[in-house]
Amino acid sequence: AGQMYCYDPAADKVRHVGDLTEACGEKGKKVVSQGKSHVTFIEANGKLYFTTHLGYYTIKNGMETVGVPTPGYKAYQGGHFLSYDPASDKFEDLGVAPHQEGILTFAMDARRGRLYGITWPNGYLLRLDLESHKVRDLGRISGGGEGVRGKEYRTLCRSMSVRPEDGSVFFTTGEGWIFRYDPEQDRIVKNQDEDMRKDYFGLYDPTSPGHMGYNWRQTFWYAPEKKIYGVHGNSGYLFRFDPVQSRVEVLQRLTSEPSQRSGMYDQFSYGYLGFALGPDAQTIYYLTGGPIYVGGKRVRGKGSTATGEAKGEENLHLVTYHIPTAKYVDHGPIFLPDGQRPTWVNSIAVGKDGTVYTMGRLKRNGKVTTDLIKIAVP
Repeated sequence: AGQMYCYDPAADKVRHVGDLTEACGEKGKKVVSQGKSHVTFIEANGKLYFTTHLGYYTIKNGMETVGVPTPGYKAYQGGHFLSYDPASDKFEDLGVAPHQEGILTFAMDARRGRLYGITWPNGYLLRLDLESHKVRDLGRISGGGEGVRGKEYRTLCRSMSVRPEDGSVFFTTGEGWIFRYDPEQDRIVKNQDEDMRKDYFGLYDPTSPGHMGYNWRQTFWYAPEKKIYGVHGNSGYLFRFDPVQSRVEVLQRLTSEPSQRSGMYDQFSYGYLGFALGPDAQTIYYLTGGPIYVGGKRVRGKGSTATGEAKGEENLHLVTYHIPTAKYVDHGPIFLPDGQRPTWVNSIAVGKDGTVYTMGRLKRNGKVTTDLIKIAVP
């Protein structure tokens, strides 16, 4: 099962918090475990809210599918909505996803006590009300999701944004449609005036796997402008979406400077989830890729893939973007003290002092492991 930890920057210590399968009440039941959490934790009312997802897959035709249990084990039971209270060190199981699917994407309307999730692989939109703990299935939102092949296949949106004023929830589809769930009317509305199909983002077949299509990759609600800021995964373009004016503005390519000079996409086929607003509430922090050059020639990865993965080795770059001044800075490639490049980086947290934290793969004692990495920003 996935394990949850807490890092205390003042004491520079890591503490084990809990086991996700145990937190979901499934310990000892011999079911496919709650292998990870795929979402950003959200703090509200002194608690952390998040969801769980499976991390055990069976590869069929080169694509990830829900893992087939080994003998003696039962199938995955479904992802859970969870809360964790740091004061009491207790988890609370709030509800489970239907259809035995993991919860891939998560958002919270903290004002109204509502949690939202998109499930994997088939893409059901879920709503949970904290008062009743009832999970409502709002139906599939994007064709057959990632659980089918052929014309109904659609890569699922990895980020939802909530408008605090009315609790509306925004998400996209592989075709580039922008949808809004209206909780008061209890209906999903497609934006007819604007979409994510921009020439700058590239050309995609939404029925083919291995890319995010026209989905946005990661987003946040920017309160001063009452707009959504986000990054398009494959192209790395920063954009903002104004729900009132129904307008998407493409601002700047946030990829590293070497990537921009190369004119090529980065190596991670879905783009990067390490995108967040910093503690000054003005600066975007983005962990992205950068090409490696050996003997003056760019190291190439494999041309295509049917899964969300790194297609080749790359450098890790930290990019910042100051919203009020539109100032972009590539802080350069990041290396560990022994010269290793952190790889498979798809998360970010920014401390109050601007220190950046992420998880990355590295080699230790001849083995590949995943560890917490601390990046001090000048």
